[in-house]
Amino acid sequence: QVQFVESGGGLVQPGGSLRLSCLVSGSIFSRYAVGWYRRQAPTNAREWVATSGTSVGTNYATSVKGRFTVSRDHGKNTVYLQMSNLSPEDTAIYYCNRWPAIDNWGQGTQVSVSE
Repeated sequence: QVQFVESGGGLVQPGGSLRLSCLVSGSIFSRYAVGWYRRQAPTNAREWVATSGTSVGTNYATSVKGRFTVSRDHGKNTVYLQMSNLSPEDTAIYYCNRWPAIDNWGQGTQVSVSE
């Protein structure tokens, strides 16, 4: 079963940066696009953030375009999300999954942006 393990979250001040990592198990990494998603209070709705894949390239939600960069390390089966110029509106639990997502979510990693 494919598993996704997110890491790298933390508390950062507005304008700061963080790099999230997503370790992808199984054979999915080279076969499918991987997406980053986030859940924000108060709705807790899961929002798509970015996608990286050989066939689809890289794509970003409008809210993060120009600030977030997604990249892949094939040797490590890892997808990264470099986040810069963070704002309190980026506070969320961040998840990775296939794109489109499947019903197999990891624990996520908390990102908090605050003074």
